[in-house]
Amino acid sequence: MAVKIRLSRIGTTNRPFYRIVAVDSRSKRDGAMLANVGTYDPMNGSVVQFHEDIYNSWLAQGAIATDSAKKVYRLYKKSGIHTTSASVKEASAASVVAENVAASEEVIAPEETA
Repeated sequence: MAVKIRLSRIGTTNRPFYRIVAVDSRSKRDGAMLANVGTYDPMNGSVVQFHEDIYNSWLAQGAIATDSAKKVYRLYKKSGIHTTSASVKEASAASVVAENVAASEEVIAPEETA
C-alpha cells in the first residue's frame, strides 16, 4: 500500500481549511485517513496544529509527502512554534536539576544556634 501525506479539505465554501493527513494514495481526497498529522489555515497562512513526530514517523515508514504537504511543513518549521523532543527533554531535565540544586542548598544550609 502506497501511503501519501497530503491535504484534505474540511472548510466550507469560500473558507478553505485543510487537514494534513496520511492516506492510502488510492483513496479519495477527503476519504478515509490513516493518521491526522495537523491542520492548516490558508486564509491566515498559518499552521494551526502540526504533529511533527507523526509526520516524521510516516516518512520513515516510506510515505511520500506531496508538494503542498512539504510546503506546510516548511511553513511550520519557519514559524518557530515547533520544539524538538530533544530540546524539550533537555529543558525539562535542566529545570529538574535546578529544582534539586535549590532544594539541596536549603537542606545543606547551616542552622544558626543561639
